[in-house]
Amino acid sequence: MSPQKKVKNFQTPKRTSQGSNSYQTNLLAWKLKEDLSNSKSISRHRHNNLVEDDEHADDQEEDALQVALRFFEKGPFKTSRSKDETLEKHLKTVENVAWKNGLTPKEIDILLNVALSGKFGSAVNSRILKYMIPATVISEDSVVKAVSWLCVGKCCGSTKVLFYRWLVAVFDFIDHKEKINLLYGFFFASLQDDGLCPYVCHFLYLLTKKENVKPFRVRKLLDLQAKMGRQPHLQALLLLYKFFVPTLISISLPKKKIYFKNSENLWKTALIAVRQRNQRPSPEPLKLMLGPAIVRPGKRKWKAHSLIPVLNSSSHSKEYGKKGMNVSDYLSSNRSFPVEKLRSFPQLLQNIHCLELPSQMGAVLNNSLLLHYINCVKDDSILLRLYHWLSQILQDECIWYKVNNYEQRKEFTNFLDTLIRAQCFLQEGFCSCETFLYKSLPLWDGFCCRSQFLQLVSWVPFSSFSEMKPVIFDHLAQLFFTSTVYFKCSVLESLKELLQNWLLWLSMDIDKKTVPDSSLETTFGGFMNSLSQLIHYVGWLSTNAMRLESNSTLLLHFVLDFYEKVCDIYINYNLPLVVVFPPGIFYLALLSLDSSILNQLCYIMHRYRKNLTAAKKHELILKTKSEFIFNNKTYEEYNHYLTAMVGCLWTSNPFQKGSYIDSKVFTKIGVENHKNSLNLVQHPALLSYSVSFLLQKFPEERTVDVSSIQGKKWSWYLDYLFSEGLQGLKLFIRSSIHHSSVSSSKSINPMINMK
Repeated sequence: MSPQKKVKNFQTPKRTSQGSNSYQTNLLAWKLKEDLSNSKSISRHRHNNLVEDDEHADDQEEDALQVALRFFEKGPFKTSRSKDETLEKHLKTVENVAWKNGLTPKEIDILLNVALSGKFGSAVNSRILKYMIPATVISEDSVVKAVSWLCVGKCCGSTKVLFYRWLVAVFDFIDHKEKINLLYGFFFASLQDDGLCPYVCHFLYLLTKKENVKPFRVRKLLDLQAKMGRQPHLQALLLLYKFFVPTLISISLPKKKIYFKNSENLWKTALIAVRQRNQRPSPEPLKLMLGPAIVRPGKRKWKAHSLIPVLNSSSHSKEYGKKGMNVSDYLSSNRSFPVEKLRSFPQLLQNIHCLELPSQMGAVLNNSLLLHYINCVKDDSILLRLYHWLSQILQDECIWYKVNNYEQRKEFTNFLDTLIRAQCFLQEGFCSCETFLYKSLPLWDGFCCRSQFLQLVSWVPFSSFSEMKPVIFDHLAQLFFTSTVYFKCSVLESLKELLQNWLLWLSMDIDKKTVPDSSLETTFGGFMNSLSQLIHYVGWLSTNAMRLESNSTLLLHFVLDFYEKVCDIYINYNLPLVVVFPPGIFYLALLSLDSSILNQLCYIMHRYRKNLTAAKKHELILKTKSEFIFNNKTYEEYNHYLTAMVGCLWTSNPFQKGSYIDSKVFTKIGVENHKNSLNLVQHPALLSYSVSFLLQKFPEERTVDVSSIQGKKWSWYLDYLFSEGLQGLKLFIRSSIHHSSVSSSKSINPMINMK
């Protein structure tokens, strides 16, 4: 009998007893357990072998890299097939190590000398530059030596272009920039080269400080612009110079466009991958609080790299931590104070003159003490570095509309939350976020990251409304009109916060303008124009939205919240601007069935009266009149609204001649006796109060007749309304209506005189 048949016959006997079944089951279970234990031991053995193999492979790669570096330092060699193969082998070694772990500062120093010294051909030099991916930092001395090779003229134009592109990409990884800044004149002279000009401009945009801006450089840039035309990179550098020294440049420059192409994309993916492997897992975003930023890494539900770099300073990472070196030794040997050691606000104040900023400016977003430092120190180059870092992150790494899974969306949402908290902390919008909005709003679906996106809108820096309308507000309006009422309410809330941020910025700025001149007044008039246009734009949005949403009470609340901010601009912010709401909003609120809407309208009208009266008194004192802001139309609109409100709530004589609403409208809709249907007693929003008043105060009356509220009852009824929390109504009646006695003799207080 063959072995196979034996096995088959053995495995298929008839089960004749319980004992045999038990025996066979135990045997199979034992064999299964043995197989599982063997498989586990085999998998553990394989895992250990894999770890050992990886470590061995890393050691081999490091050894091979050292051999490759020695090969490049000794070159060049005579051309031969064997030498070409060896060269290709060493280039592959450098590429593999660079993309896997990055290169150390010493290795970058060696390879920079090789690439720019002209030892090898331009093709080899270009490949070496493409592999220059830093693992930690790049030594400033290495960059200075590399620039010295440019003066020798050993490398071709394409290699120079690639070198400048690399400088832009790794700018934040360079440990110091003082010596590099001393070479500013050399870099500026390189603008003469048409091929280098865009990339040198980008590098100078990052490097420039206020002391670098000189009149002769401004003249040179203007000459280059006249020669080459309005190139975006030249305009960017001119705009930066104008930012530092406004008096040197009088020409107008555009502010709302992308000036530089993504020339550093060659290294961007590799930098992200190396940072992901070399950094610890990123924590969840922390709330910005006054105090040290203690980061405790927590467990993550997904594997993702941190968009915000870890806080570290270059000199700290190089010197601190040496054997036998404590903090006091470090501070005594170095004038810079490392940001890692900041633990309190007093410590920041003591060391603010010698604080060393992190090598990557994005790290400040999670540290409130460093945000305080940015806010206090008048160094515009710090903000420019931060803006550039933000632009790269928002533009290249995490465009929200490319997010295709929950993990990436969650991480990007956390990043935006951190960014918004930093703006709230500084009370200042970031220009990089504004540019991000310009690019992404046309592609936004109105759903992804909605809360964060609308908060970014509310922090857009103040600018000309006519410039912002086509790039922000028009795109937002398309979503506004085609979305739900809840989205409309969110947009109105965001625009209210935007208006408040603009008002705060202008109110602080106007205090600094102590010496008026013609140019300043023209600029200030432009500011007021932008504010006025924003308010009118929201009024247009609100009027059309109320029609689309069938006069939604919820939406009307948000509209009136916006105008509650608008009505107090003159008094609260000391800005000469009063804009009343459009008729479509006023009359909807006046005829609303909701008492809270009517109460809010009364409060807003009361505040409008206060502001217009204060403005009129101010004009009389100065004996001057600002025709731009306080013209007759503003007073006419308010007086029309005041007449309509008093007619509807007090005199039972609404919508007289000249009103926006014709009394014939009520006849068409079936309200014959509208004069007796609109007053404090019979107004639809207050009718329930009238009935409740009669039931509480006169329970003995068998019928409820609201028309009986006259004479003394009228005064008691007023007190009852005020006791029910209608404080806006109370303020409006006391400021706008005069009643001489307990009788119902009523009259309007003198209106605001337009003359």
